[in-house]
Amino acid sequence: MSSAHLSMDAVIELGLKLPDVVESSHYGARALKLNGRMLACTPVNKSAEANSAAVAIDPEQRATLLRKHPSHYYITEHYAPHPTMLIRLSSISRTELQRILRLAWDFVSINGTAPRSQVGRSAKRPRTRSGKLSFKTP
Repeated sequence: MSSAHLSMDAVIELGLKLPDVVESSHYGARALKLNGRMLACTPVNKSAEANSAAVAIDPEQRATLLRKHPSHYYITEHYAPHPTMLIRLSSISRTELQRILRLAWDFVSINGTAPRSQVGRSAKRPRTRSGKLSFKTP
């Protein structure tokens, strides 16, 4: 099967088949979210290649995939600090895209560490008098 026809439409279609995933936006771009967290989106930074998708992924899995399949997956300086990876949709099969979206779903659902995209939401945690982070739950 040719993979040249894959686009963000395919990402959305396949992603919506995963449990609790909804179509939304992330920094104004088309996205999939799980419990308010970005699962996959159209990359908005200019460093991303055309016809790419960004997916949330464990950094160790990302390193393995980048090493094994550099023609399918890549990262730019902008995205490197985040638990995300870029996918060249023109070079990946539908089956592989489905597998990567499942990895993203697993990462977001288990770890809950993919970035939230709610504009204006503070990521700050309360600090103690010593300036250390407080991890007490309210």
